[in-house]
Amino acid sequence: MVRILRSLVLLVALGWSSLAAAAVDITFHSFNGSVLAGRYPHTFVSMEGTLEDGTAIKENFGFSAKNTGLHLLNGPGRHMILVEKEKWLTKTNRHFTITISDETYHEVRAMVEEWRNAPGKFYDLKTRNCIHFVGEIARIVGLQVAYPENMLRRPKKWLNHITGLNPQLGASVID
Repeated sequence: MVRILRSLVLLVALGWSSLAAAAVDITFHSFNGSVLAGRYPHTFVSMEGTLEDGTAIKENFGFSAKNTGLHLLNGPGRHMILVEKEKWLTKTNRHFTITISDETYHEVRAMVEEWRNAPGKFYDLKTRNCIHFVGEIARIVGLQVAYPENMLRRPKKWLNHITGLNPQLGASVID
């Protein structure tokens, strides 16, 4: 009987600790890019952790034009949600990481799907690029966000600006 009771207590303790460990971290990335290397500067988020129901999370999302070119200088273009390959994740600037609740995680995912499924030409260099996408996610997670015009095509500089607007992050500016 003692053995059964001890096993039951151990199972409850393990279950309790796994619930307490449930957390999803969201990291805000910038990629410096290089036209010569075939990658433009970019910003995106990655999420990793475990939801309270035990679901493992490891995903990332950015926003981009489906086709790049000079036509984007003249107005909106077709859009896509860009999922980075692992090799690019290791080559980014990691600006800051925040632990989010399951509710916030689901809000972020809903926003990603809203942008993914937006009708028509939704990507715009001036009003809906990767910076605006990540900015909306930053708002969802409770950060102060601004879009200075001189940073709309400079993801690293913009995320450094967001770091400055949110001193509670305790994050350092990236050179």
